[in-house]
Amino acid sequence: MKTNKGKILNAALTVFSQKGYEGALLRDISASLGITKPALYKHFESKEALWNAMIDYVEQYYCEHIGAAFGTRIPNGWEELRELSLRQIDFTLHDKTVRRVRRLLTVEQYRNERMSALATKHFLTDIEARYTKIFAGMTEKGLLKSADCQLLAIQYTAPVTVLIHHCDREPDKEAEIMKKIEAHISQFIKEHSEK
Repeated sequence: MKTNKGKILNAALTVFSQKGYEGALLRDISASLGITKPALYKHFESKEALWNAMIDYVEQYYCEHIGAAFGTRIPNGWEELRELSLRQIDFTLHDKTVRRVRRLLTVEQYRNERMSALATKHFLTDIEARYTKIFAGMTEKGLLKSADCQLLAIQYTAPVTVLIHHCDREPDKEAEIMKKIEAHISQFIKEHSEK
């Protein structure tokens, strides 16, 4: 059976997200693929090389799927904002690769500088920037009262991010957590929409 780099990187993501960098062994990755460790070395010269390639792979996946799927389209109304937000949340909670990346970033952010930077980017700054732009656009359209759009973005997204991480830890509580997220969105809309 021929194993390509994509399959190896996907398997590496699974093993690294479960065991972390230090705990993961190349034999764990090769065994999950049904290949020998020497066969793995034909593609990657070391665990570190595989790790770095896997980080590049997940970063590209994130950019292609999160950015391309949702971008920063400006909603034409508050219900459209709600729908856009809930689609993003659903994708974030259920996309298998995004879930493994989030787990990996959570585990490794305190051990690896590159992972720390990516955790900040994906858990905070990218989301903040996306919603800052959305709220600025909604202000220009007259849908939102003039305000500090960056602060609004933090107020809107931070509770959702915390609740998504809660769902990662306790997936059996997803329905309960989603009710909290929906209530948060409704309350935000109620407080900030033009009358």
